[in-house]
Amino acid sequence: MSNKIYRIAIVGAASLAGKELGDALSDSSFAASSFTLLDEDQATGQIASAGDEISFIQPIDANSFDAMDFVFFSGETEVASKYWKTARKAGAGTIDMTFALEEEPGVFVRSPWVAAAQAHDAAAELDLETTAVVPAHPAATILALITARASQKFQVTSLSATVLEPASQYGRAAMDELHQQTVSLLSFQKLPRDLYDAQVAFNLLQTMGEEAKIRLAATQSRIQAHFNTLMGGAPPLGLQLIHAPVFHGYVVSIFIELAEPATPEAFELSLVGEHIDLLPRGSEPPSNLSATGQEEIMVTVEAADASKAENTRFKLLVAADNLKLAALHAIACARELAQMRPLGKVQ
Repeated sequence: MSNKIYRIAIVGAASLAGKELGDALSDSSFAASSFTLLDEDQATGQIASAGDEISFIQPIDANSFDAMDFVFFSGETEVASKYWKTARKAGAGTIDMTFALEEEPGVFVRSPWVAAAQAHDAAAELDLETTAVVPAHPAATILALITARASQKFQVTSLSATVLEPASQYGRAAMDELHQQTVSLLSFQKLPRDLYDAQVAFNLLQTMGEEAKIRLAATQSRIQAHFNTLMGGAPPLGLQLIHAPVFHGYVVSIFIELAEPATPEAFELSLVGEHIDLLPRGSEPPSNLSATGQEEIMVTVEAADASKAENTRFKLLVAADNLKLAALHAIACARELAQMRPLGKVQ
């Protein structure tokens, strides 16, 4: 694929996810492609970059997707819902990072990383009729990748996880409101509640206010559903999602149980592979700060009962840069679709 040149549009180029995607494309096999940066009217005219190009963000119109090979939707769900059929009609492959299309017929929730860990030929599950995919939610990808790796060596009987989610997962407006709440609390001012309808600063929350535009229950259901799609529902996942008062980075606490006992060394060895940075025991544990800017998922493993040489239960602490993970994962999904498109439209 390295000698092929594609025409690629990034819709939502001014968003946090769009900017991260543009940076990630610069270091990918798509770097030499021709890029068009698109967004809603209020973002047009801003300067952004993708691949090796720096250009102005353009407004979206009916002709924006003409001759495009791939369209990444990385901004608002409403924009993806509005324009994805236009992109499909123009013959473009669609990668929806907004999750707007996850319920659309013929659109698949994908993770090439998990498929590779399961020793599946990921592209073989697609066909020439596949024109749109939804990269699995970052938290679901983390959980499924770890489970898929462990399942290649051991029978995993149960899995439970607590996911601490950052504000940046909901975009710049959520980060701004967290910042404004923090400043307001420290200066004894009234809290802005436009998005959360709750105090999120200095607070851990499982639910938001009744008028909140962010619905954690919906996000938890999405993570659960995407995990089940990637893993076929086995093992069963017990999941709890908590909104953390941080700007960037997932932290996930995982409890995993095996059918037969194993040494910590053997269990750790099962996780080794691409996209996972297994930290040595005794090292500083991963955190959302240490994961910021890192391409890999940082993992530490601890036996549930350290007094035993072998255990059936293990505790994992995981951290990942949510925006970078989503960007790299979306690019991996585009590579899948590229296998269905032997040549780009720019020769």
